[in-house]
Amino acid sequence: MKFGDFSLKALGILLMLAALGFAVSKAPDRSLESLVPRWAPPPSDFLDLDGLLVHYRDQGPSSDPVPLVLIHGTSASLHTWEGWAAELARTRRVISFDLPGFGLTGPNADGDYSDARYIAFVRQFLARLGVGRAILAGNSLGGEIAWQLALTDPALVAGLVLVDAAGHDFVPESVPLGFRIARTPVLREGMRWVLPRRAIEDSVTDVYGDPGRVTTALVDRYYELTLREGNRVALMQRLAQLAPGPVERLPEIKVPTLILWGGRDRLIPPAWGQAFHKAIPDSRLVVFPKLGHVPQEEDPAATLAALRDWLPQVAR
Repeated sequence: MKFGDFSLKALGILLMLAALGFAVSKAPDRSLESLVPRWAPPPSDFLDLDGLLVHYRDQGPSSDPVPLVLIHGTSASLHTWEGWAAELARTRRVISFDLPGFGLTGPNADGDYSDARYIAFVRQFLARLGVGRAILAGNSLGGEIAWQLALTDPALVAGLVLVDAAGHDFVPESVPLGFRIARTPVLREGMRWVLPRRAIEDSVTDVYGDPGRVTTALVDRYYELTLREGNRVALMQRLAQLAPGPVERLPEIKVPTLILWGGRDRLIPPAWGQAFHKAIPDSRLVVFPKLGHVPQEEDPAATLAALRDWLPQVAR
């Protein structure tokens, strides 16, 4: 066989493999209707907020005057809090929801995923539910929204729980593969149509302290909700709009604050938990040495125990 013939044959094989890889990894958007049966069973509900259909859960006694409001992080959903919500709802009103651009809520029509837009959304959503005062708990992006809300609308916030919260101009030790793809111009356009499930599995494993806790069902949830129509473009837009929060104002926060952090968080390393603790006057820091960036999901029991120990500091 001549060298030229061999090269053409090799090129043909590579093209065939690439086409096969594309076919296997091809992941078209999934409609809301197709995802609801699995990911929005009772007590899930939907609320129309100026044309945005918000997926949420409102559990526990409605008479609770100071409910707990749980806000998830980037590329997550209300499901990340279910270990907490199921237990807390026995005695407390617990509200969780999917932020615009993530979970089943879906994208903002105007593509605005700035911190200010998220803060306005949460205020409007809670007002629609008749919540005048609450304990806000947030993980990652959700934590940043929570502490900025405490500065923007202090009358609303009775207490803060910051779980591996964002907001500082941090330098990650490791960035999940899905985020790297969404921030890389050459790759992110292809992400609209192609999304290997393995990329989501690697991303979830990267933010867990113990990879052994990453189950098939967990990866299924992150993967399928990422495919919700509009969510991939929303993630790209959110990452392009990232900016540090007004951390110089953290000392102005005057409510009891619990800071929970995974000791193996490589996305927002534990040093930033110390930074929040140092800046917020009435704060308590609890570090979980073996957990990662989403400790409330990775080990609900351990993190919930720390929350229960702290909750009496917040008057109803």
